[in-house]
Amino acid sequence: MYHRYENHLAVAGKRPDSMTLVPWKRGRSLLWDFTCADIVAISNVTHSSLKTGGAATRREADKNWKYSNSLAQFIFVALAIESSGTWDTAGLNFIQEVGRRIQIVSGDARATTFLIQHLSIVIQRGKVSSILGTLPPGKVLDEIFLY
Repeated sequence: MYHRYENHLAVAGKRPDSMTLVPWKRGRSLLWDFTCADIVAISNVTHSSLKTGGAATRREADKNWKYSNSLAQFIFVALAIESSGTWDTAGLNFIQEVGRRIQIVSGDARATTFLIQHLSIVIQRGKVSSILGTLPPGKVLDEIFLY
């Protein structure tokens, strides 16, 4: 089933970030797709300036529309976060559910907090990498980096 659907997604131009092999709810597998909206990008400025989380909400709606034909067969969750760290509602609810499930298995009441912190750090590292990638090569900044 996974390979058949994977081929269908490739033909349709859709590639979700992941799919559960074990049913998530109601006997259906979960598809999820992640996006990080840069709040200062020209395409997002209007949305992010009108409402906190506006760019993430817009990206969530775009992902939901993209995968709307798959909803009869799968459960889909769009994970959208802004470069400022603001989550969309569905994505945050999903991460909290994953954290709750980790908590049940591990017995650690802080599992959800740790998961959100870890994801936030990964996003911050990505932002730093993007910023450093725009700088010209040279030794000007070497004094602030510790190797």
